[in-house]
Amino acid sequence: MITGLVYRALDRGAIAFLVTLAVIGVLVPVLNLAVPPTSPFHLSSYFIALFGKYLCFAILALAIDLIWGYCGILSLGHGAFFALGGYAMGMYLMRQIGTRGVYANPILPDFMVFLNWPELPVYWWGFQHFAYAAFMVLFVPGALAFVFGWFAFRSRVTGVYLSIITQALTFALMLGFFRNNFGFGGNNGLTDFKDILGFNVQAPGTRASLFIASMIALMLGFVICRVIVSSKFGKVLVAIRDAEARTRFLGYRVEAYKLFVFTLSACMAGVAGALYVPQVGIINPSEFSPANSIEAVIWVAVGGRGTLTGAVLGAVLVNYGKTYFTSGFLAPYWLFLLGGLFVAVTLLLPRGIVGTVHHWSREWRARRQAAQDAPGAAPEAAPRAAE
Repeated sequence: MITGLVYRALDRGAIAFLVTLAVIGVLVPVLNLAVPPTSPFHLSSYFIALFGKYLCFAILALAIDLIWGYCGILSLGHGAFFALGGYAMGMYLMRQIGTRGVYANPILPDFMVFLNWPELPVYWWGFQHFAYAAFMVLFVPGALAFVFGWFAFRSRVTGVYLSIITQALTFALMLGFFRNNFGFGGNNGLTDFKDILGFNVQAPGTRASLFIASMIALMLGFVICRVIVSSKFGKVLVAIRDAEARTRFLGYRVEAYKLFVFTLSACMAGVAGALYVPQVGIINPSEFSPANSIEAVIWVAVGGRGTLTGAVLGAVLVNYGKTYFTSGFLAPYWLFLLGGLFVAVTLLLPRGIVGTVHHWSREWRARRQAAQDAPGAAPEAAPRAAE
């Protein structure tokens, strides 16, 4: 049954996109590990970590596109779910340090020893096990999204009001995580990671493995989103986006649909954050910043809202531009460039890059079909009989 759903959901474009991701996921680690550094085709470990980070951002953009592009839920607080998944993974990585920390405490992380914490807090228990940490990566963002969505959607909070509330949620979490007595490292956050599953996080092989894991997670997230939006469930989501009151009048439980897709999107964001942390080597409260969530929405808008592939493309392009422009003489003007890009896309390409390409392609096919069906169109010449 699941295989049939996946088969029906993947058209030629989606299959081509997945094949492209698979080729990149295999080729990039090979060029890093198997090609000598003296070769012009060698990819450095810095490149692997950088584009691994972009893949995590692409998963986050995919999660936002699922709820915004197909259900009309504009969340300006998805950075909170991304950061919570990152903190869950960071807690596991901190527990793996053990006696190799600055204070050589086998139980307490260094920041707790420095702040004179007498014992490990209860909510840190179990994070020495990877399976428990992986469960919390999904459970914590999902539980928060479920509780938040339960009250927000049942109260029929929609539109800009919902966007403001989600932004307030992530800002409140940021203020809480900045506090030292919260037990998550305060302003400095969690860092100085050593191992993941027994492997050195700085080793080239580990970085390549994390890149592959991020690519697999992106492909899996894309397939899940395609299955959802291509099903009858997805058609109801689009109906909610376009005419929520009419969909409710037809007898659909709009709140249940929105709650499910919002919770799923939060879990995807948590996975993105969990894969992000070991590749960048740190997680701190700045990841909760509302500006990060707004920037993620810009990725989706630039790539194309409601296209899935556009969300991935937008996340990679905008973040590559951020890396490129913040390392040269344009660094002080990056925010102006980002704002100008968003304004330009809104005015000139309101459907985003991929959405505009799809629109032009449909218009071209429609004009071609109309030309063929026109009464005055010349009939195609019959093939000549073989002599």
